[in-house]
Amino acid sequence: MKEKLTIQQKLSMRKAKKPNKFIWFILLKIIVPILAKKYHPHYVIKDNIRDYKGPKFIIFNHQSRMDYLWITQMTHGEPFNFVIGYNEFFRKKFAFIFNLIRSIPKKNFTTDIPAIKQMNQIIKQGGTVCFSPEGMSSITGHNQPIVPGTGKFFKHYGIPVFLSKSSGGFLTAHKVCLDERPGRIEAEFSCLFTPEQLEKLSEKEIEDKINEALWNDDFEWNKKEHVKFDSHGNITSHYEDLMYRCPKCGAELQMSTHGNIIECKACGNGVVVDDYYDMHPLHEGDVVPESPSKWVNEERREEYLKIKNDPNYSFTCNVELRELPKYKYIKSNDTGLPCGNGVVTINHEGFFYKGTRNGKPYDFKLTYDKFWTLVIVTDCTFTALYLDGEYLEIHPDKPAIGKMLLMVEEFSRFHYNVWPNFPWMDWIYKESK
Repeated sequence: MKEKLTIQQKLSMRKAKKPNKFIWFILLKIIVPILAKKYHPHYVIKDNIRDYKGPKFIIFNHQSRMDYLWITQMTHGEPFNFVIGYNEFFRKKFAFIFNLIRSIPKKNFTTDIPAIKQMNQIIKQGGTVCFSPEGMSSITGHNQPIVPGTGKFFKHYGIPVFLSKSSGGFLTAHKVCLDERPGRIEAEFSCLFTPEQLEKLSEKEIEDKINEALWNDDFEWNKKEHVKFDSHGNITSHYEDLMYRCPKCGAELQMSTHGNIIECKACGNGVVVDDYYDMHPLHEGDVVPESPSKWVNEERREEYLKIKNDPNYSFTCNVELRELPKYKYIKSNDTGLPCGNGVVTINHEGFFYKGTRNGKPYDFKLTYDKFWTLVIVTDCTFTALYLDGEYLEIHPDKPAIGKMLLMVEEFSRFHYNVWPNFPWMDWIYKESK
């Protein structure tokens, strides 16, 4: 009897095809407008993608899991292949639609040869590939630096690169929690690079221009626009997972949230967040950061200082380990299946797991020369990584994901700097000397 193929094997064997035009028409004309309407999108289309013949790339600042709605409505019916996180193809509620529209599965922050082959197949067919060069959606409200090698990638193909730039998406549906908070979306579509421009620019110049073009801090944007987002009275839900350090006393993993308040259990410092995402003191004398994104940036600076000044700096946490299924899709809202328990340690030497997996002892170590960030999959209650191409999830027993993420990124930058931070973030490091 022929051995049954796993989901992983099926994905690796897929041949890439451009989306079916009829299915794309139904998606664009009927489904997407209905889904997008409640978010009140406003569009500015500077360049019509259909004026450019042949294969193309579309890139976007990945502020929200809803970004596909704005992109499809600004491309004048041009069918394209989305590049989507590999693990999402194992979730029953997404697998069918992703296959239907011929999306390409990509393992975040890895050299994923099957994904590259599929993108190459689409380009050879004269199609259009759409992806976020950041590697995953925003975690803090502003962009992350693009993945190293993006400039080389675009120079290799030498075809037009279009940009979908949006604001308001993070405030609508972000990665701190899974709530949807309709307000307003502003999105703009333009040609970022022509083939002639790509030929003239160096790889670094291309990457610098992309980082500058993608940059957007939704919290700063809304200080100017003052758009109200409907949080249903629960705007600080899971803020403690990301904003884990008290801005007053410095206590870590002592923040708690309820309704529109985030408060330190160690000193009582409290912050009230309104539906415009503005932050106010709960009591007289409370210390309040300018915005959630700046709160996290200050945490990043503190992590870098500890890394720089303490050769023994370390963090340990009890976790549950999860993995992807082999044959049956995940039916719940989960993204992985429990397979073990253990302890994660993050220090100058790397990222360690020691515990069990499927009833047996199991451990691994990742070093920062090739491992420079964690994958935040749906929200900040857990994280994921790829170990030799295999997807594994880490679910801590306390709200520590924000700290773990910043530690991995800054340990990697301190020792290797494979994935440099933005030039305008240099204050984090310069003031530390």
